Amino acid sequence: MSKESQNQNHSSAWVFQVWASFLVSISATAIGIIYLPVDAWTKGFMGMGLAFTVGSTISLTKTTRDIYESKKIVSRLDEARIEKLLSEHNS
Repeated sequence: MSKESQNQNHSSAWVFQVWASFLVSISATAIGIIYLPVDAWTKGFMGMGLAFTVGSTISLTKTTRDIYESKKIVSRLDEARIEKLLSEHNS
């Protein structure tokens, strides 16, 4: 199995759409917070909440991806062991 067939390749249009939607959503939320008719402390609190939400979302997606990748590696190792055992048994 080649390394290219194991990786999931995304089109440049998909990558652009993901980044654009991320930037638009963060910008729109930040602009909404800036123009809220509340005092600076409330805006600061909401901005801090936005920053922590984005950071924790990135951490969650990375952790989820890492768990998925580690399961794939373990699965491939188990598959290789089984193939080795079968080839030794058939010899």
